[in-house]
This record gives sequence, C-alpha cells and structure tokens, in this order.
Amino acid sequence: MTIEAVTDAHTEALVEFMTGLPEVDRTFIQEDVGNADEVRRLISARVSQWVMVDDDGRIEGYVAVRSRPGWSDHVGDIRLVVGKDSRRGGVGKALARHAVMQTIADGRRKVVVELPADQGHAVAMFSELGFTGEALLRDHIRDRHGDLRDLLVLAHFVDDNWSGMETIGLAEEMGA
Repeated sequence: MTIEAVTDAHTEALVEFMTGLPEVDRTFIQEDVGNADEVRRLISARVSQWVMVDDDGRIEGYVAVRSRPGWSDHVGDIRLVVGKDSRRGGVGKALARHAVMQTIADGRRKVVVELPADQGHAVAMFSELGFTGEALLRDHIRDRHGDLRDLLVLAHFVDDNWSGMETIGLAEEMGA
C-alpha cells in the first residue's frame, strides 16, 4: 500500500470509498460523506489531503489537514477515516503519522484531532504519536440517532514533543 496526495484522479475512488462507509462510521464525520456531491466538494477544498491506496488502486483510508484561520493559523486539524476492513492493520497510524509529519514540515506548531471520547483505539493510536488530551466536551456530538456523545480533543504540540521524539529516535522512525 502507498500513501498518495489526493488529486482529481482520485475523485471517483474517493467518492466510492466515502459513500461506502457504514452509516455508523459516517456519524462522526463532520461532512455528509454519504452524499457524492459533498465528497466531491471535500476533494476540491484545496486542503492537504492524502489517501492510502492498495495494490489494486482501492482506497483504504483518507486523511486531511485543515489550517485554522486567523490567529490560529499555526494549528492544523486532522481528519482521518479508515475503511472498515482496514482497521487495526496500520493504515490509520501510517496516515496519521504522514499527516503529522507534513503538518510539521508546513510550519504548523500544533496539530489537533477531535474524536468521540469512546474511541479507545483511536485515542491510543494518536497518543503513540505524541498527542495528549486537551479538552473533553460533554454531550458535544449528536449522532444520526439523536444520542449525545462526548467529544475528545487531542493535541500534538510540536515544540514540546519534538526534542523528546528525537531523543528516543522516533523522529528518525517517522522519517524526519
């Protein structure tokens, strides 16, 4: 599998990937990725976006980093989606690692990710990449069934984390 920057050539495969996600997964994606037109708008948004593509050209995962405007322009927001059949196989971690490294290379000093607080595997994965809890927003997400869920905000502070990552050799492992 390879990580590729999203181009117009990925459009139809990414529409197929996103619209094929189970509804329970789409519940926690801010955009309505069950709508092909919304996915096309997402692709054309001109943000940093990458996909994990298998040997057959099928998309296994998607990650984007959006810059915050104005006084928070040093912060990047990660959005990560992994296909149901590719979870816990390293796709999410590889995409998240790639996004963090690209965000750092772009000069951002902080990277954040928002996710439902009960997604323990995702929290553990981002923690391994140097993210720490920054906020817990109670009853902040309403799923498609109307149930309220807590939102966890994790942050990676580049300046605080980078020297420690270099000390234990993780910076080299991450390709820096």
